[in-house]
Amino acid sequence: MFPLGSGHHDSAADLYRWATDLFPIARSITGEGTRQTLNYVKNLLPDLKIHEISSGKTVLDWTIPKEWNIKTAYIKDQSGNKVVDFAENNLHVVGYSKPVDIVLSRDELEQHLYSLPLKPNWVPYVTSYYKESWGFCLSEEQRSNLGNGPFHVYIDATIQSGSMSYADLVIKGSSKKEILFTTYVCHPSMANNELSGPIVAIALARWIASQPNRKYTYRFVFAPETIGAITYIAQKRRRLKRRTYAAWVLTCMGDDRTYSYLPPRIQGSPVDIISRKVLKDLKLSFEEYSFLDRGSDERQYSWPGVDLPIASIMRSKYHTYPEYHTSADDLDFISESGLDGSLTVMKNCISYLENNLTPKSTTYGEPNLGKRDLYPLINKVNQRAATPDLLNFLIYSDGHSNLWEISESIGLTFDETLLLYKSAELHGLAKRNKRGK
Repeated sequence: MFPLGSGHHDSAADLYRWATDLFPIARSITGEGTRQTLNYVKNLLPDLKIHEISSGKTVLDWTIPKEWNIKTAYIKDQSGNKVVDFAENNLHVVGYSKPVDIVLSRDELEQHLYSLPLKPNWVPYVTSYYKESWGFCLSEEQRSNLGNGPFHVYIDATIQSGSMSYADLVIKGSSKKEILFTTYVCHPSMANNELSGPIVAIALARWIASQPNRKYTYRFVFAPETIGAITYIAQKRRRLKRRTYAAWVLTCMGDDRTYSYLPPRIQGSPVDIISRKVLKDLKLSFEEYSFLDRGSDERQYSWPGVDLPIASIMRSKYHTYPEYHTSADDLDFISESGLDGSLTVMKNCISYLENNLTPKSTTYGEPNLGKRDLYPLINKVNQRAATPDLLNFLIYSDGHSNLWEISESIGLTFDETLLLYKSAELHGLAKRNKRGK
């Protein structure tokens, strides 16, 4: 068994501290910021393997881009004051901006500025990965107070042949069947959209690794979104397709708003059943989305020919909350309770996976509970009358239905149903059907 209370547990304060440490790093789909992030993760997960793949290499229908690194960037007014400064907020520069050192008029500069008129104090996040360009992002308030110019615009950045970094961790179990968790490490200072997924992944991996009797093998992937997932599929597609039993994208898991659920492309798979069951059993209200609302790496892992059963359990889903891809997605937007709540959900998903089995009743006809001191002196399950619960459990234990299915049939949570199985097994009333699901 794989009890939730066992093993190593990182505190909610630990998770938030990791997010605080990682928040200032200027990440992108390539470059030193991503490497710095992955090295931080490796300090917490020593068995993590970091990989580099060279610029220009073809991965499926894509090509690994040149590596981008940035040191500093600013806009100075005619008095020499830095009116926009990358050092103050790494969202200020459009991602993958080419190097620039030029003097421009206000009209010329305007063509390279991005702001949010409806959110005058927020800085937007903008990228230009695959088209050579440059630009600055700033608040609408900053933009309105720039003055007339001229302006000295300076971006100290390089775009040159290098590599893209990604990492994975495999925690082996007794089975070759794998559970995949994938998360991305390519956005600069945004807390919910970027950091919450890797943070929960780290804590989840540390908890799973501390469990002594793992049924499944667990695979964790930390990679740049889209191009990283495509690369990983290109490298591992046969193994992933052959062995993946269930998979989740870990993203947007840090705030205290409602939960969100994005189901797999093909519903009814184990990952879909477990995700829904955990949310229901924990009595969590959640917004369910269609797979048509996808927007993260489930796009890649679900593509025809790859076909992995992958879902996402989030808090505020990407694209749906106003702070998304802005400077307002900061450390104040996420919380210890938000991160810890998401971690608890994922731990339950693992517990449901590890503890699922197919029970078979050992008696022909209804058993005599009285002679086993099970009637009426039996502990209650969640204040319900436990004798009917036990009999209901046994009559559905046909050797074909697993605990997930039985719990739904008899109206109990998975954990309550598991306790009934343990009691029935102890008294010789049920056994595990090893050929079952």
